[in-house]
Amino acid sequence: MAEMVFGVIGGITGFGGMICALVVAFRNKKKDDVSDGQSIGTLHTDIGYIKKGIDGIEHRLEKQETQYIDVVTQLAEVRGEVKRHNKRIEKLEGFHTPN
Repeated sequence: MAEMVFGVIGGITGFGGMICALVVAFRNKKKDDVSDGQSIGTLHTDIGYIKKGIDGIEHRLEKQETQYIDVVTQLAEVRGEVKRHNKRIEKLEGFHTPN
């Protein structure tokens, strides 16, 4: 009889241990899911900040490219003007040569 009581108590204890283990496992899984969700949210936020930074860099680069094209265009115009004025100076120097 005592053996049977100890056997039942052992069975109940083992079953109770399994129930506790399952409860703890499900609880930890829920905490892990929440933690993973927070990590993913943080990662998406960081990616958003990086994308915004890259977009800003691209915008500034396009603006600099436009300014560079303007400078090159102005430089070409100035070169043409300098060339034209140099020819004019040469004509005037030839016209006013001392005897």
